Amino acid sequence: MSTSTLELATASLPARPGAPFALRLGRYPRILVGAGFILLLSLAALLAPVLAPYNPVDTHPALAYRPPGAAFLLGTDNLGRDVISRVIWGARVSLQVGFISVTIGLVVGATLGILAGYRGGWTDTLLMRFIDALLAFPAILLAIAITSALGPKLENAVIAIGVVNIPIFARLARGQVLQVRGAEYVQAARVAGGRAWRIVFRHVVPNIANPLIVQATLTIALAILAEATLSFLGLGTQPPTPSWGFDLNVARGYLVNNFWWMAIGPGTAILLTVMCFNFLGDAIRDALDPRLRQR
Repeated sequence: MSTSTLELATASLPARPGAPFALRLGRYPRILVGAGFILLLSLAALLAPVLAPYNPVDTHPALAYRPPGAAFLLGTDNLGRDVISRVIWGARVSLQVGFISVTIGLVVGATLGILAGYRGGWTDTLLMRFIDALLAFPAILLAIAITSALGPKLENAVIAIGVVNIPIFARLARGQVLQVRGAEYVQAARVAGGRAWRIVFRHVVPNIANPLIVQATLTIALAILAEATLSFLGLGTQPPTPSWGFDLNVARGYLVNNFWWMAIGPGTAILLTVMCFNFLGDAIRDALDPRLRQR
């Protein structure tokens, strides 16, 4: 067999179950779409001062309601602000809220879930009743209530969304710990005299990390959507700071005047960002789950 024929035959073989994680991810086109768009969006948010053609908060009433054109690619809003500049700067707010709030929910929720699942007994009962109390309220209504109590502010919106995310990770972590707690390697570590915290960090956490990573990726999309909802209601980002949700709320009032371009920018940004985070989460889940990978 020639060298070229051997290379073609090797390239056509599927990745082995033990192949590197990055190689397995290459088999899922959704990760190329999701991760590629998120990377571009992150770069755009990071380089917003360079990429944005205009200052997003400067108002020019004489330039209001300009349709998309060469000077303003997505037109201008009711105050003469460049729409695409506000979309680019708004990416900073959405990504920051998404990552920070999910980090809060992941750290606090996973800690509570691991503690409840590993300790069991009254600790499990007490912590899970607290989680059930949070789950008794619809997520968005709980976020609205917390933000209203703390005050309409971006930082308070982050806290509210983080609190709403706690039950998601707590229940997931607890369920995974209950499965791992009875495993032979955990029992062997206990018999060997290992301390509880050492067993948790060395044996339990690494074996429940994959579902938490997948859930975190998917929850970022929900957090971005929640921030847009709170800002839409006036409880999140306050003007004149660019925000996709707030700008979409402003644009809603001008759709009847056929100024459709004011809603196209922030609406499309929310749609694509949420969709690509879901793509990324689904691809990571398929790559990490051996049953889905074999299927």
